[in-house]
Amino acid sequence: GFSYVDLVEGLRDGRFYALKRILCHDKEDRQAALHEVEMHGLFDHPNILRLVAHCMVEKGAKHEAWLLLPYVKGGTLWREVEALREKGTFMPEQRILLILHGICRGLQAIHNKGYAHRDLKPTNVLLDEDDQPVLMDLGSMNQARIEVNSSREAMAVQDWAAQRCTISYRAPELFTVPSQCIIDERTDIWSLGCVLYCMMFGEGPYDAVFQKGDSVALAVQNPLTLPSTTRYSAALQHLLFSMMTVNPQERPNINEILHQLEGMQPAPAGQDTTQI
Repeated sequence: GFSYVDLVEGLRDGRFYALKRILCHDKEDRQAALHEVEMHGLFDHPNILRLVAHCMVEKGAKHEAWLLLPYVKGGTLWREVEALREKGTFMPEQRILLILHGICRGLQAIHNKGYAHRDLKPTNVLLDEDDQPVLMDLGSMNQARIEVNSSREAMAVQDWAAQRCTISYRAPELFTVPSQCIIDERTDIWSLGCVLYCMMFGEGPYDAVFQKGDSVALAVQNPLTLPSTTRYSAALQHLLFSMMTVNPQERPNINEILHQLEGMQPAPAGQDTTQI
């Protein structure tokens, strides 16, 4: 169902919270909302938005699922990218690396539990006061490994992805699902590449394709091209290309990306490093 987010204040603690109200028109909508609650319950991680409380409220014949979430002051990563673009400036590489590292830590926690986010995009990443990213909107999360053994199963996965995975951040393997394949958590790695591209260049690599009404499904089958710039290091551009490999089997997993990232930046404050 559709959802609204209200800013609310706790009567007892005086703190601000975000109240997400999901409109549930039928039993299927209610199950989807409860699935989102269940996904939140799997994690206690600084880079994944925690669920404070939840309830199902009856509104006549319909229901609303209420999810009480922490209020993250910084807003979304997309809002930050838009603000920079309006000023005609771009995000510096060190800041990109810091934010990307946090997103990867959140994704690693999800993948380690055997799940995939499936709808990673800049509007689903919040930034706190310390620029630490927090992943949100866990409603599209499902089992990381999906085995497809028939054309019927392939069509079911394809239809599900069309409903739940934002088109301009959707991995190529979810547009045309083969009748014999395994879809895994590397769909998130593609989306992560799109998020990185957005931080580097002010919009997602397929946002303009979608806005023009051209086929994103066709566009994602072609090798990625970058705007010519010397703004970012060859290492960052190489990392981006590795994430946005059309064949998911050739994409790195989240642990490999974190390993590459840690070689590109100084350790976060408070972490000691030992030189060998």
